[in-house]
Amino acid sequence: MRLLAVLAGCALAVAATAQPYPSKPLKIVVGYPPGGSGDFLTRLAADEMGRDLGVAVVVENKPGAGGNIAHEFVARSPNDGYTILNTTHMAINRAMYPSLTYDPDKDFATVGRIATGPTIICVNNNVPLRDLKELMAYAKANPGKLFHASAGYGSAPHLASVLFESVAGIKFTHVQFKGGGPATQSLLAGDTQVNFATAPTVMGFIRAGRVRALAVSSREASPAIPGIPGAEQAGLPGYDFTFWFGLFVPAGTPPAAIQRLHAALGKGLAKQEVRDKIALQGMDATPSPSPAAFEAEVRAEAPYWEKLVKDSGAKVE
Repeated sequence: MRLLAVLAGCALAVAATAQPYPSKPLKIVVGYPPGGSGDFLTRLAADEMGRDLGVAVVVENKPGAGGNIAHEFVARSPNDGYTILNTTHMAINRAMYPSLTYDPDKDFATVGRIATGPTIICVNNNVPLRDLKELMAYAKANPGKLFHASAGYGSAPHLASVLFESVAGIKFTHVQFKGGGPATQSLLAGDTQVNFATAPTVMGFIRAGRVRALAVSSREASPAIPGIPGAEQAGLPGYDFTFWFGLFVPAGTPPAAIQRLHAALGKGLAKQEVRDKIALQGMDATPSPSPAAFEAEVRAEAPYWEKLVKDSGAKVE
């Protein structure tokens, strides 16, 4: 009887200390500095998820190496559902970097997509190029003379420019920065002349007349970015580039925690005011129907991104 009483007491103690998830603040890590689309969407997701989860969701920027610093940090974090990664196509990093310290397929579990959008092809106001055709004509006649501000090797803007060069048959001189914010600042300062920028990075400057937008990188114009033509309309048929941002957690995170995070994200993205905020930044809220559906999409499109990197010849030693 005494043994049964002890065991019953232990069971009650365990039940008393067990707490529902989440019971403490969460952290979303993003591999880019403040000012870019990744940072904007991370903070928006953190605010909305925090409201639904009932705990603080803090944002930690870990820029550098095309997002790899953030990827490795989250891959090595405890798989308890309290550390989350917001990133884009990790297949790009696998193709760009020959010796990753993590495995994009094995070290992460998917939570859900946040938003999708094109980049915006824009130039410094002092550059006398008024449309995409003039940009391509000048670049063909003057290979390498236009300096392109890149958000870093392997970033979506970098790959958007690489694909553009391939389709248009031109060549820029790439200047690498640790994110879209610093790249845009170099464009504003006139240190670089061209930028393939994520919309949140440059929309404010475009509206203020401080940067000239020539086209979006998708084939058709984006409803979220009115007044800027799609690549085909602007004079470059065959060019089409869009990207997404989504949430991941370390592999082995409990399925119940993943589902709870997915539900909180989806609830936030279903709000019209949240969708409007994302649209104002030139992107569309595109939540995944489930973590499994997002994983299937990520795996299905990986060969496309790896081929794009391979065909471009872009690599980081």
